[in-house]
Amino acid sequence: MIYLDNSATTKPCKEAVEAVMDAMTENWANPSSLYHFGMEGAKLMRSARAKVAAALGAEPDRVFFTSGGTEADNWAIFSSVKRMGKRGKHILTTAVEHPAILNCMKELESQGYEVTYLQPDHLGCVTLDTLKAALRKDTILVSVMMVNNESGAVMPIAQMAKLTHRICPDAIFHTDAVQGFLKIPFQAKALGADLISISSHKVHGPKGAGALYISPKLKSFPARAIGGGQESGLRSGTEGTPAIFGFAAACEAGKVTFKEDIAREAELINGLVEKLCKLDGVVINGAHQAPHILNISIPGIPTQNTINILQDAGICVSAGSACAKGHRSHVMVAMGLAPEVIDGSFRVSICKDTTQEELDKLAEVIARDILTRTR
Repeated sequence: MIYLDNSATTKPCKEAVEAVMDAMTENWANPSSLYHFGMEGAKLMRSARAKVAAALGAEPDRVFFTSGGTEADNWAIFSSVKRMGKRGKHILTTAVEHPAILNCMKELESQGYEVTYLQPDHLGCVTLDTLKAALRKDTILVSVMMVNNESGAVMPIAQMAKLTHRICPDAIFHTDAVQGFLKIPFQAKALGADLISISSHKVHGPKGAGALYISPKLKSFPARAIGGGQESGLRSGTEGTPAIFGFAAACEAGKVTFKEDIAREAELINGLVEKLCKLDGVVINGAHQAPHILNISIPGIPTQNTINILQDAGICVSAGSACAKGHRSHVMVAMGLAPEVIDGSFRVSICKDTTQEELDKLAEVIARDILTRTR
């Protein structure tokens, strides 16, 4: 099998698998327990938090574990609104966000909040000028994803956070960095975002863990889950130590080879683009700025047909977001692409384990088995 859907999920690395197994067979105590076995679990939790924080470029006490990116996004959005109280009811986001953000916004609209959806250009990028024009005195929250999961567009988050804080000093700036963490270079402390969401299973860790970075600037940030007081009282619930320890192990391993991995991935994607651009009938969508994501269209061939043909050849790709299957891509629509381009689009997303031979096979099957159907 050739797996080219790493933006949907990644294969857990051996370090993560070993950490999960250890947490399930050896160090399985409740880390809140006050006897030695439990205290050993608490020690491992501190170590895990430090490893994730190091990969994120943050202080360990600003990293709070969640069940994944969606929970981190929900916590960031709803608790930001709660914290801002009556200071305003205007929120900014983009039209190309993940459903984890967009559906939060729909809920807030039903509660009387006004949400402005920033439109991208034809490459999928939202500009600083677009953000600047939409900021208002009553803007309380801005949420912009770091890397788009479908187009691979990279948003200028550091500049956006700086602009937001200059024009609206009290507003909170959040970024969904699920597709950016350990995929493109950034450090939380230098980024300037108040809140950053990340996920384990996108970085070769297990499913079931993620984290929310909360800037020291946001003192007394509201809790989203109330109960036994875990995660400094901000996210109650017995810690899912197998997933958390696996997440930490994946972060530690990924940090070691990060620079080499993204350079190699960028080289592979650029090589694939060069090959595909020589084929009549293939369209490359978006800016493909992220080193691991490429959106491709074959107008005239429905996406599902392409996926089926590639699947028969042992190649796994995606129609777009794995969380929005069966619907026309809202990202491609927002980019203003023609209907036939959207309906023939699919996403290739690679990782550090992807080989040149695998991408050569993809290009070969597209040329031999798919494009021949358009002639």
